[in-house]
Amino acid sequence: MPEGDTIHRTASTLAKWLGGRTITAARSTMPGVECRDLIGRRVESVTARGKNLVILFVDDRGRGKPLALRTHMMMTGSWHVYEKGVRWQRPRYQARIVLEAGDRIAVSFNVPVATLNLETVVEASTALRDLGPDVLVEPCDIDDVLRRAQERRPATVGSLLLDQRIVAGIGNVYRCEALFLAGLDPWTKPTSMDPDTLRTLIANCSELMRANVDHPSSRDTGAGRGRAWVYGRRARRCLRCETPIRSGLIGDPVRRIYWCPTCQPSTRPPADSA
Repeated sequence: MPEGDTIHRTASTLAKWLGGRTITAARSTMPGVECRDLIGRRVESVTARGKNLVILFVDDRGRGKPLALRTHMMMTGSWHVYEKGVRWQRPRYQARIVLEAGDRIAVSFNVPVATLNLETVVEASTALRDLGPDVLVEPCDIDDVLRRAQERRPATVGSLLLDQRIVAGIGNVYRCEALFLAGLDPWTKPTSMDPDTLRTLIANCSELMRANVDHPSSRDTGAGRGRAWVYGRRARRCLRCETPIRSGLIGDPVRRIYWCPTCQPSTRPPADSA
């Protein structure tokens, strides 16, 4: 699933490509997304909201209130930009939303989640309203993150980092890497953690992700050569201590997590780890 840094890069690209331009053609194969309503409207802004991307359209003719298109990429979606006449990098049948502004085209391929409605309705939706502070919006409101964590009381720190209602934008790669760099067992109970430790963990996630917003080809977390410390390295040797990396399932919904049992010591390894 694209993480917050990818969504911020995508928002920046779309803003440069479509920002200030008037939509001249639009189509969608998504149920409930009637893109014809966007024709004649100007792209006012493109913003990342955690793992959501929101495009705002205004009608300079005064014929309607601002509309907002929200997309969430999940595991399959992506946005591409093309000049008119340039061959698309993916098959046209995978195009779910197509926006044209003169000779410029933006295509959302295989996006599984999209809503188009009045800006006020989209902003009031639970998908955006309930989001925690965006880890990539500087400064990240870490005090609010800690408050939300106390209210929601996630069972583990591994679950906390992926709960978008606590802190928005962190995905599985940065979760695994940040916990490794902090030397924290993913199954640590947040209630047993010193608040300063949790504060530092969120701050480090924010710093790691900001450092990679401008580098689309890799997620550099300091392991070198484009490698991850633990993510995706099950049974391979830890780059620090050479202990085999373990993996297990955590959270609700469950996701696979990776950790080093030596660098991130645990008193009770999970039963489903290997």
